[in-house]
Amino acid sequence: MINNLIFVTNSFFQIYFWLILVRCLLSFIPSIDWYKQPFEALKDCTDLYLNLFRKIVPPIGGLDFSPIIAVIALQILNYLIIYLLFLFK
Repeated sequence: MINNLIFVTNSFFQIYFWLILVRCLLSFIPSIDWYKQPFEALKDCTDLYLNLFRKIVPPIGGLDFSPIIAVIALQILNYLIIYLLFLFK
């Protein structure tokens, strides 16, 4: 049972990592209309988390470094949760 929970938890974090990465890569394409689907869903899903870090790390020279900090925090949280789940195994 714990193995399944570890797998699901890790999968969730990996999917969210890829969503953030795709969001960052698509931000370099100026012709994308972020108010049309599926881009709006991607923006809504990822910006909730990224905005937490945008308040802490403002853009420097027009570049937004908050996704880097957000991904690092996401990976640390992933490792901590999986470690705690391994303790219950």
